[in-house]
This record gives sequence, structure tokens and C-alpha cells, in this order.
Amino acid sequence: MKVLTAVKRVVDYNVKVRVKADQSGVDIGNVKMSMNPFDEIATEAATRLKEAGKATEVIAVSCGVPQCQETLRTALAIGADRGVLVETDAELQPLAVAKLLKAVIDKEQPQLVILGKQAIDDDAGQTGQLLAALLDWPQATFASNIEIGDGSATVTREVDGGLEVVTIRLPAIVTTDLRLNEPRYVTLPNIMKAKKKPIDILKPADLSVDPSPRLRTLKVVEPAARKAGVIVPDVAALVQKLKSEAKVI
Repeated sequence: MKVLTAVKRVVDYNVKVRVKADQSGVDIGNVKMSMNPFDEIATEAATRLKEAGKATEVIAVSCGVPQCQETLRTALAIGADRGVLVETDAELQPLAVAKLLKAVIDKEQPQLVILGKQAIDDDAGQTGQLLAALLDWPQATFASNIEIGDGSATVTREVDGGLEVVTIRLPAIVTTDLRLNEPRYVTLPNIMKAKKKPIDILKPADLSVDPSPRLRTLKVVEPAARKAGVIVPDVAALVQKLKSEAKVI
């Protein structure tokens, strides 16, 4: 079974993001970039399936600028066998990414596609669902456990009311939640091995896909600063403030 996983290059989660002076977007100049944490979980899940003998090959795919090759190298160091970069400088929105991934999937013919449930830069959480719709494949989102059977996958999903277990036919799309696994620490020997693994570079035109954005960002602003808290002398003062200011009593 061939497994494909998608990885995105995002601002590292430890970095405090800054808005550009013209409010056109987030400033990523001289900012540390890394793989989207949910995509790390997806790559780890695919690698574990291969280690368990359930998968024969793991392919990591990324869409974006040439620097995305660094993100792919991280995926290769985790355990992916080869990478595919769809190189473009266009602003990629979820639908465009889904179309690019569909074109790669049509070419590679994997039996399972594992993606992170969302990216921490835009938090859209749409690509997996859009991809399933374009492919007309079954999907299981927010997975906290994946078990591969004979031509099917049993997935435990995290839903508002608790856990839901679904069985879907392969080929299928699965998006990962935080509790699916803890990605392994990438060791230096694996980083060195990853440098020798192949990465194919494609252009959207090679896949007959137009990645032009359909939405336009009007303005990006930082969240309003929270007001400092106050200390009240006693319970009576607290109750009075709740009545007069918080409006909860």
C-alpha cells in the first residue's frame, strides 16, 4: 500500500508573529519556519504504518516556494521515502492546494492520504475535506487512532461529544488530530539519509492546475491587547463589580 502525506511550511509555533506595517499580512521576513505540527503527526502516522508492514512506500508532498524543500527534507528524515514539491510563488489557498494534491494523487495513485487537520498559520482546516470531495473518496477527519484492515481503515475520530469510530473503504483521506501520536525526534543520521532521498519538483502548469487565489485579504490586524486585571479588597467589592461592569448577575 502506498501512503501519501502532505506537509506545509509555516512560521514556527514558538515564534510570535508580527503584522506587516501595511496590514497586508503576516511578516515572515527573517522568521524561523518549520513544518506544520499537524503535518508532522501525519508524517509520523504514515511512517509507523510502513514500519508495521501496512505500507510499502510513503510519499511526502508540499506546495509552495522553493524553501519548502527544507520542510520536505524534515518529512524524509522522519521516514518518508521520497518527496514531491509543487513549486509556486502564488498565494495558496485551501482549494488550490486541494486541486494540486489531487493532481499529484492522480499521478501517484496512493491507497491512503494522511494530512494534518489544519495548518497553524491560517487555521482553515479545509484542505482534507476539499480533497476528499474532489477525489470523491471517503474521509475520516480529526483522527486519534488509525487501524488498517483488508481494503479498509478503522479510524477513531475526536468529535464534540467524545469519540466516534468509523470504518472507511480505501482509498481514503484521513486528517490527523493531536492525540494520534507524538512525532519522533529527528536524529542526525536520519537527517543525513534524508539528503540522499529524491525530491521531484513540479510546477502547477505541469499538473494543469491554476493556483490563483479566489479570495482577497483586505486587512490583517493584531488582536486587541487585553486590559490589566484589578485586585478587589473583598467579596462585596467583587460582587459589586460583577453587577455593574461584568453584567453577569
